[in-house]
Amino acid sequence: MAVVSAATEVADSRAALGLARRHASVYCSAGVHPHEAAEAGDAYLTQLEEIVAAGGGKCVAVGEIGLDYHYDYSPRDVQRRVFEAQLALAQRLGKPVIVHTREADADTLAVLAEWAGRLAGVVHSFTGGPDVAERLIQQGWHIGLSGIVTFRNADALRESARLVPADRLLVETDAPFLSPEPVRKVHPNVPAHVAHTARFLAQLRGEPYETLAQATTANARRLFGL
Repeated sequence: MAVVSAATEVADSRAALGLARRHASVYCSAGVHPHEAAEAGDAYLTQLEEIVAAGGGKCVAVGEIGLDYHYDYSPRDVQRRVFEAQLALAQRLGKPVIVHTREADADTLAVLAEWAGRLAGVVHSFTGGPDVAERLIQQGWHIGLSGIVTFRNADALRESARLVPADRLLVETDAPFLSPEPVRKVHPNVPAHVAHTARFLAQLRGEPYETLAQATTANARRLFGL
């Protein structure tokens, strides 16, 4: 069993690394989320690089990074600049990326297209339709599915889930939110709930649960070098 604790800003990245160091099965990422982009400061890239270096094999990705146009907590031009700078950082450090995108599909696709074939990574807690999923797959990215795929109104997302190749699919919690059915009202969401999402996806895709579980576990281990 292994858990990747994803970070959202510099201090959070340090805390995630501290957690990972205390538990053999816990790993972490380091990155600045688009919500925090405007407050990143001048030294955030140096600080993230130091965290990744200090983490050794425990810091396995740069993330969460990306674009969020739902809340617009940071100006969009700032979000994009910080996103692109961290993609370059990930390439320099040889780390995959964990990408957050919300109501920003066109710009996210445009930015990621520039890095296709040069970086590995996952668009996490994916919520897009099949057209977006297909373009991400063509660019070489993994698709991470959370409890949202089990929600009643997620028909377009379920269509996307059916078409993701087995070697590009990841399953996640996105804790502490987004608990899947049948535990949707449970808060906080916990890693054990990923089993509910995986069972739902296996039935949706017409696969044995064990087959999907083995494939998504292997994908995560390969992508993050666990």
